[in-house]
Amino acid sequence: MARAFDFLHVNDRPEKPRDRGITEIRGPYYDPMGPRELRDILETMGEYVDIYKFSGGSFALMPEEAVRDLIDTCHEFDVMVSTGGFVENVLVRDNDLVDRYIEEAGNLGFDIVEISSGFLAIDTDDLVALTETVADHGLKPKPEINVQFGAGGASSVEELESEAAIDPASAIREAERHLDAGAYKIMVESEGITERVREWRTDVAFEIANEVGIEHCVFEAADPPVFEWYIKNFGPNVNLFVDNSQIVELECMRSGLWGKKSSWGRTASYQREG
Repeated sequence: MARAFDFLHVNDRPEKPRDRGITEIRGPYYDPMGPRELRDILETMGEYVDIYKFSGGSFALMPEEAVRDLIDTCHEFDVMVSTGGFVENVLVRDNDLVDRYIEEAGNLGFDIVEISSGFLAIDTDDLVALTETVADHGLKPKPEINVQFGAGGASSVEELESEAAIDPASAIREAERHLDAGAYKIMVESEGITERVREWRTDVAFEIANEVGIEHCVFEAADPPVFEWYIKNFGPNVNLFVDNSQIVELECMRSGLWGKKSSWGRTASYQREG
């Protein structure tokens, strides 16, 4: 990419397709998004976007042609497309159509099928079987792990507090099994860690990163203070999921161009010579 002001320093970032420093952005959910808006985002910031995620099953409300247009636009800019965590709904309401759901995702051009479980009471064996099924269909499985039952929705702090928290060690063991079964990455839900909590449980984020391997994780970082914390503690090439409206601020922080008071001028990278 011929970057404007290319004489100014930015941190070294792996080139696409990259395995670290991945940025996943949210597509249609909090507001609608069509191919023209998506093209504007990717024409300006597409170099820094790796995954585009439909959320809340939004694709099931849209004309098929519009879904294909969004997916084709992403592929034009070397951006993979994820279903988001809609498989929970399929498991509960259309259990016999799970394979058809995965097949249709492949037919439409999706690259990644997220396997979410925040609202499900389900065996780990069954979730791992889903990872294997997605891989068998030639798509990338991206299982989600949680430390809070009810993660992935719009529940209040009080509602989540009424549910028992999940032992991080259990979530870590589940992540390891998914990776052994062929998972592409592990999605780490923010509820119970940095979202819908009275105090951040940063110890849990460190435990997951250390035990699962930071390179295997994509951390949900829904607010700028959250992705700033991840960058300050894990470096500019930590894998993060943010809203599409936050891609510029996130990349300015990753690159070292800009930041907040506690991170400005402190984000750096190093490449060993030889």
